[in-house]
This record gives sequence, C-alpha cells and structure tokens, in this order.
Amino acid sequence: MTTRTVVLFAATLLISATMAEAPSSAASLGDPASLNARAPDSYKAKFVTSKGTFVIQVNRDWAPHGADRFYNLVKAGFYNDARFFRVIDGFMVQFGISGNPDVSAAWSNANIPDDPVRESNARGTVTFATAGPNTRTTQVFINFNNNAGLNSQGFAPFGKVISGMDVVDSLYKGYGEGAPRGNGPNQALIKAQGNAYLVTQFPKLDYIQKATIE
Repeated sequence: MTTRTVVLFAATLLISATMAEAPSSAASLGDPASLNARAPDSYKAKFVTSKGTFVIQVNRDWAPHGADRFYNLVKAGFYNDARFFRVIDGFMVQFGISGNPDVSAAWSNANIPDDPVRESNARGTVTFATAGPNTRTTQVFINFNNNAGLNSQGFAPFGKVISGMDVVDSLYKGYGEGAPRGNGPNQALIKAQGNAYLVTQFPKLDYIQKATIE
C-alpha cells in the first residue's frame, strides 16, 4: 500500500467516524433550532449552586412549551455558570442569561409560544419570564412568595422546587432590582458582555455551577 493510499484510507476513516458521531453532537447551544426534544411528562432538574443544591420537579402538563424548552436548555448545559442576576426579596429570583455573549445572541430571538396558565405562581414555582405575548426564550424565575397576581399576566409555571428551597431563599439579594429601575445588573450589558460584566461589577452574585436532568 502506497503512502498516498494510506493517507486517503486514514482520511476516509476519520470522515466516517465524524459522521458516526454527528447525530449525538448535532444539538448545539449555538443553534437553538437543534434543541427541540420533547421533554418527559415529568422530570427533575438538579441545580448545584454557589450556595448549595436545589431540585426542580417539572410537570409537562402544566406548561408543555415551557417544560420542553427548560428540558433542552438544562440538558445542553445552557445554565451552567449563569448568575442569579435579579433577586428581589419577597418576590422572586431570576436567572437564564448565558455568561457567554455569543450564546446569548444566538438565543435572543428563539421564542416559544405561550402556554395557558394552569397553575398559580405559588411559593417555589418556576416560571419563564416574558416581555409580552410569545416572547419566552431562556430566562426563568422562582417565586419566593405567593405571587398569584402574575397568573392573569400570562406567567405560566412549569415546575416547582421540591428540595433546597432554603438554598433558593439564601441567594444573594443585596443588589436588588436591575437597572435602570434599581442599582442591580443591566440585562442589556449582561447579554453583551456576559459574566465578564457581572464578575467585575456585581461580584457577590450567586451562580449555578452545574444544572443537570435527573
């Protein structure tokens, strides 16, 4: 076998191996359309944070579109190293902007349809943030208290914290509401600069070390 034949043979093996791996690596955080798996009817998402661990039980029949999106984001590692950037004492804690500006840009218009509100925004429930009809993307919040007033505004819970709510309660709240209404982080700057902005300007924020589907 000549040298050229060996090289071509090796290249063929490499291409074949790459193609064989393609289905498992096709889904990418840089391509929201590739993360479209249907979630199980019920699943748990474990969040290991700088303050400890909490677990969210998701029920797909509460809000199918929200449950599917959350499942794909957690499974793909979207929330890893993300900060809890909006923590309002007595109201809720919000997270879900990527620490990587390129990933944030890819998901900026990856909207999902609204779900009917079937469950109330009670303490511990988890809900997607929204800026209006059919604008949910990646940001979610956990209710600290009973915020039933959000129900009529279209905020549809898709799950609930079933363990570690004390960890959620302990997340750093000192920065308060975000800019421009408060002195907390500016969402536009988080999206543009990622964790580089938050680490330097808001170093006390707690964060997600890793989130996984259980």
